[in-house]
Amino acid sequence: MTVDPSAELEEKVSLAQLPMPPTAPSAEAESCTGAINPRGTGCVDPGWGALGSVGTYWPDSEYVLVGATFAGAPATGAAAAHSGPQVLLVRTDGSTFPNGDGWKCLTCGVPVPPLGTASFEYGVSDVKYPINGFHDGTRALAGNSIIECGGIQFADDRCTPDRMRIYPLQWDAGIGRLGALREPRLHPDDIHIGFSYMVADNDSFQQVPFMGRLVFDPANNRYTVEDVRTLFNPAQQFQPYTVGAGNELTFNPAGMIGEFRGWNHDGTAALGIQHHSSGSIDAWATDNVTGRSWPLTHNAGYTDPMAASPDGRYLLAEQVLGSGRVDFLAAMPEIPPITDQMPTTAHIAGIRNNGRRRFFLPYLVDLDTGKSQQINVGGDPNWNAAADPAWLSDSTGVVWAENLVTAPACDGANPLPCPPSGEPGGRRSRVMIARFDNIEPTPPQPMAPAHVPAWGLPYRPGDPLPQVPHLPEGIYTLRGTEHGSAQVVITENATKTMIMQIVVTYTDFGAGAGAGAGAVINGTERVQRRAETGFAPITWHTDLQISGTYTGTKRTSEPDGFTLGPETIQNNFRATGTMTTVLDGHTYTQPANGT
Repeated sequence: MTVDPSAELEEKVSLAQLPMPPTAPSAEAESCTGAINPRGTGCVDPGWGALGSVGTYWPDSEYVLVGATFAGAPATGAAAAHSGPQVLLVRTDGSTFPNGDGWKCLTCGVPVPPLGTASFEYGVSDVKYPINGFHDGTRALAGNSIIECGGIQFADDRCTPDRMRIYPLQWDAGIGRLGALREPRLHPDDIHIGFSYMVADNDSFQQVPFMGRLVFDPANNRYTVEDVRTLFNPAQQFQPYTVGAGNELTFNPAGMIGEFRGWNHDGTAALGIQHHSSGSIDAWATDNVTGRSWPLTHNAGYTDPMAASPDGRYLLAEQVLGSGRVDFLAAMPEIPPITDQMPTTAHIAGIRNNGRRRFFLPYLVDLDTGKSQQINVGGDPNWNAAADPAWLSDSTGVVWAENLVTAPACDGANPLPCPPSGEPGGRRSRVMIARFDNIEPTPPQPMAPAHVPAWGLPYRPGDPLPQVPHLPEGIYTLRGTEHGSAQVVITENATKTMIMQIVVTYTDFGAGAGAGAGAVINGTERVQRRAETGFAPITWHTDLQISGTYTGTKRTSEPDGFTLGPETIQNNFRATGTMTTVLDGHTYTQPANGT
């Protein structure tokens, strides 16, 4: 499934790669020899993911920040500094730094402070991801740290590693250890920060988005997060569906953050991901003051890496749209996200990757019209976009990293072959830049301090996390905006702590808008949890028909239906049974297990 031709942008795009360090032949010490890099300025690791997140360098669009993993350095001596995760400043205009390199390492040789007792349940934090530059050009958020160059801009020749400092960013969660700031992102005012806090066990996880104020703590030589508030509220008016008289359901676009993904261009809204139509996880913006939400993408299939252009006109969203990865589940439009309240989100999100094979494609989205276009059409599908993209500060281009599919996502037990790399030294990562020739440069504007997210809740160290509510057991009616209705039957477990089953029966349900106006849904869909755990297998029984604007069906194999197990949540697609969507003559089937 691709962008509807009537919703296609037509911006002219010029693609290129950014210069990167030479490639080490291996990660072994001393493999980065003088023959490979005569300047002695280091080599990048040849493996998957060695070139990671990118960040905007605000003072000048001729530069961008890039996270990289160095390898092959000797264990001792001056060259030993070029090892491990680092932050680079890279030229975007084809020119070089005084030493002849198109990049310089900002953090090589700079001591990285210990992270104390912080618990990072979902991966070790380092300076490589994510990266957000401050507007003054002398500082950057780099993972769970802030790097500073003593008041000197990174691009200045005087900004050398001996001037650089790395300060840990830590948060007292009041739980006897430091809180884990998952994927923190700097607010455009350079004062506040947003992040997710995740609590996980073997059976489930809870992820809550927060916003707080950055404060430097000189006594402990670190940054902390103060005045923390949730970007979530369990009150009914901030839930995806509200319940009215006669158990009538109304879709309620408010508080639609889910997983926090950053900010809009001026920081007045938080970005996140939630279901827009059933099976499709799209980008949403939520107003910091009111909590009201609006969709930014439409039928993306799945998206989470994204960045808003500094001029506020565009979003660069990495979507699986066009890859064919989730079309069997998400291709039929205009189905409201009711069964997705199970929730099925973690299982659907897990389909987006197969380990070291990602299916993200970069899309430019016009925020006024909703039109979009894939900006690397015709590219090698074995090269997949990596989180997160970043804009040039004048809004004329965007930069993102890519990784080449790598074992075990290919070869061995996987039926798909591993492609060779044509990049220098055979490295399996690279950094791309797309310039939009028809977009006029716009200088970045100063940002006002952020509004407090008044719709959220204050959070003090030690407070319990707010619990995510769900629709209680009962029989509900959802009316189409054009005509028809859907009967919704929800069944809870005995303790009323989770939904076990949702059954929806559509009768001449017409709720389309825009290009989807005139679409009519009929049929039934039943989704059930197979056990009372957060990571239990989920089974779909689906028999839906669409007519009018579109023609097609969405059906599961019966009598056992289509089941996704917990392995899928770990980006390892494992299904029992089949789900097939036919839309306007195109048939969409699921991936093979393990691919």
